[in-house]
Formats: sequence, structure tokens, C-alpha cells
Amino acid sequence: MRLNDISDNKGARYKFKRVGRGIGSGKGKTAGRGVKGQKSRSGVTGIRQFEGGQMPLHMRMPKRGFNKPNRAKYAELNVGRLQAAIDAGKIDAKNKIDAAALVAAGVLRRAHDGVRLLGVGEIKTKIDLEVAYATGGARAAVEKAGGTLTATEPRKEEKPAAKGKKE
Repeated sequence: MRLNDISDNKGARYKFKRVGRGIGSGKGKTAGRGVKGQKSRSGVTGIRQFEGGQMPLHMRMPKRGFNKPNRAKYAELNVGRLQAAIDAGKIDAKNKIDAAALVAAGVLRRAHDGVRLLGVGEIKTKIDLEVAYATGGARAAVEKAGGTLTATEPRKEEKPAAKGKKE
């Protein structure tokens, strides 16, 4: 076998049909685009929602809600996952456990804007934990095991009564 004997498999290289090269070519004149109109021109293939003068569906639907662009993103952690990491020896329960310690141990990939502790699972080890938020169930589970939990972000208080209304 020599270099000049090597070739691609049959059909591996497809020679594309050159369009708009005369009527006799089979793809001439309109170049396979039909006739006239906006879609026969170049650069207008993205008009998917156009409904020919009728109000498009996406404009007929009611718009609801709002996505806050600068909303804080939290890494979620269950107490069961934390207990599994302690049992595996990834985290030392005697030291204070915070977001940096969880990332260093490989329990979390990244802390984002803080850690939110959730109450799924069970914790048996006494730990000193510092997180941004903790659910009621998570807080109860940590305190039941004899540990302490510090939430750095303040909890949102209930809304005060509307002004001007007498109770």
C-alpha cells in the first residue's frame, strides 16, 4: 500500500450542488427556494413565529412573573450528605465547618453566594456549622445531635400590617 492508494470511503465526501448557475443545472433561476417573497431572500430564515399578519402565539400569551437578574444563588446541601462526608473522613467534625471547608473537602463543587442547608437525611455527629441559610428541619436536626448552627444571612421577617388599616 502506498500513499497514492489511500482514499476516503465511498460517500464520505459529498460534492454539494452549486445553486443559481443557470436553468439547465436543475437548481438554477430560483435556486430551489421557490418563487418571490421574503423567504426566498437570504438572511430571513429565523422568522419562525411569523403568522402572516395574525397575532403570533407568543404575543397572545399572557406575560407573568419576573426573574431578578442579580438574585443570589446558593449551593444546597442536605444534612444526610454532610453526615456521609463526616463518616467518610472528608470533613473533621471537631473543626468549624463553613462553605470554604465544604468546597475544600469536595462535598460541594462551589459555594456560589453561600450554602443553604436542607433537612433531608439524618445527622448524628456534633458539629459547629456556619451557613448562609438553614431550613427549620435542618436546624432541628443539627441541634438534636448536640451541634450548633449559625446562619449568616438574616431571616426575612413577616411583612408588617398595611398602613392605615385598623386592627
